[in-house]
Amino acid sequence: MIDLPAPLYAVEMAQEAQLMQVGPFPSTRQVSPLPIPRRRKQDDVEAEAGMQRPDLPDQDRLTTCIAKAARDPQGALADAQAWLGESSDAGRNVRANQCLGLILSNNGEFGAAEEAFSKAVSGIPAPQEVAAVPLMAMAGNAALAGGKPQAALEWFDRALAVKGYADNAALGAIQADRSRALVALGRQAEAGGALDEVHRLAPEDPEGWLLSATLARRLDDLPRAQRDIEIAAKYAPRDPRVGLEAGVIAMLDGREAAARKSWESVVAADKDGEAGKVATGYLEQLGSAPTSGATPPKEQPTP
Repeated sequence: MIDLPAPLYAVEMAQEAQLMQVGPFPSTRQVSPLPIPRRRKQDDVEAEAGMQRPDLPDQDRLTTCIAKAARDPQGALADAQAWLGESSDAGRNVRANQCLGLILSNNGEFGAAEEAFSKAVSGIPAPQEVAAVPLMAMAGNAALAGGKPQAALEWFDRALAVKGYADNAALGAIQADRSRALVALGRQAEAGGALDEVHRLAPEDPEGWLLSATLARRLDDLPRAQRDIEIAAKYAPRDPRVGLEAGVIAMLDGREAAARKSWESVVAADKDGEAGKVATGYLEQLGSAPTSGATPPKEQPTP
């Protein structure tokens, strides 16, 4: 039988530390989950975190802390802890807790990271609550990465409830993260609603379309999955994760040649990357493509 390896993506949160989700290869008779990826670049994280707001102190110090974390995590951790020790005032410690949370997230200490982000949120005065929205999202991602989807959902809902936050792209990212929490809680219909909001807020975001294609495929709605993965490919034609998912959808739909073509394109673009390695495993187990018009007998996958 065909038993392809489970795809695995390292999903970024903040400085490339996020939840990893795993799912077995779906046979043509069984829809199985693939990870729903999220990706944030560091400059996006910094912008979302309100680093340009003059009403939050120590902007330059936060920038320095984050930069040091990239090259010297232990040194940055010591600096962040020393920074926190300089004051017991929650407001003065907002940025120190933010940097600490990012460092802890990178180290895989998601529970402690959530606590640090929570303290950062609590240090922002109610009249400036809009500045806390990105920090709430970071806390939610830390909770999700730490295996606490209900706590994550509460953070995301809290962030979305803040009035006056007008960055549609950031709100779309929060809705996408919210959909991941809902999927983890088995609330797929609500996750679909969250992804519809992603498309409304950020219609050209390929991540949103990749998420909804993955979810539709998991729900055995292959026409919707095919439509959404095509839109994802329109906006991110070179993203190997899109090609990998396109191949899975094609395989489930009985289009082995199309699946093979998608996975070959992934290998060509990302041979040494995670998606490329998964695609290589898929292709190895499919075997060589037929060289004549004859159709070889297929082994039936186990349901």
